[in-house]
Amino acid sequence: MLLLFDIDGTLVERTAAYHHALALFDAIEQVWERDVRGHRVEAAGRTDPEITRALLLADGATDAEVDGGLAAFSDVVVQRYAQIIPDSLAHELLPGAAAVLEELARDETMRLALVTGNLEGIARLKLGAAGVGQHFEHGQGAFGSDSEDRLHLPPIARLRAGRAWGGGEPWPRERTVVIGDTPRDIACARADGVHVVCVTTGSYGADELAEADVVIGSFDELGAALAPF
Repeated sequence: MLLLFDIDGTLVERTAAYHHALALFDAIEQVWERDVRGHRVEAAGRTDPEITRALLLADGATDAEVDGGLAAFSDVVVQRYAQIIPDSLAHELLPGAAAVLEELARDETMRLALVTGNLEGIARLKLGAAGVGQHFEHGQGAFGSDSEDRLHLPPIARLRAGRAWGGGEPWPRERTVVIGDTPRDIACARADGVHVVCVTTGSYGADELAEADVVIGSFDELGAALAPF
C-alpha cells in the first residue's frame, strides 16, 4: 500500500507553518518587490506557488508577472526558510504521528511518501526539524514544486513509486491512499481515483471532510482506517 501523507495539519500542527509563511513573504518581497503581508488568502490544502499567486494577484500583479518570477521564488523561499526554521519542530508533531510513522515504516507491505503543497525543499526541512523526515525517501512523493495544481500531485507520486517499488508502471490506484486534513486533499485523491483518509487535526471538522472514504480523529485510528483498503 502506498500512503501519501500531507504535512501541515496532518503530521504537524498548522502553527509549524509560521516560519514557512515568513519565508514566503520575504521571498515574494525579494523577487517581485511587493509587500503582500496585508493580504489574506486561504492557504489550507493549497500549494506554495498557488498561495503565492493568490497573494500577488490580490496585490495587483498580473499572471504574467507571477509566472516570470516563480522559478527564482522557488529557490529564494527555500533558502530563506533554511535560515529561519527553528532547530527543532518536534513539539509541533501531532499526537501519535511519530509513533504511527515508525510502525508503518517497519511494515514491509507499506510504502510512505508525501503529497503536499509545500515546495520539496521546505517539506524536507520541516519534517527533518520535526524528527520524522527519515521516513520519507528522497525521490518519492509529489510537492508544490512539481505542480502549482494540487490535483496533479497524486499521479506524479504514483509514477515515482511505481518506478522505485513497482516494476516501472505507476503504482496502482486501488493500492494508494492519500492521508490529509482538508477538502483539497479529498479533491486531489478523487481526481486521481485513489482512496483518501482524512484526520480532523487541522482546521476542518468531520462534517466538512465527510466526502473522504474514512474520517478519523487521531492517528490512533489510522490502522483501523486503512484495514478496508
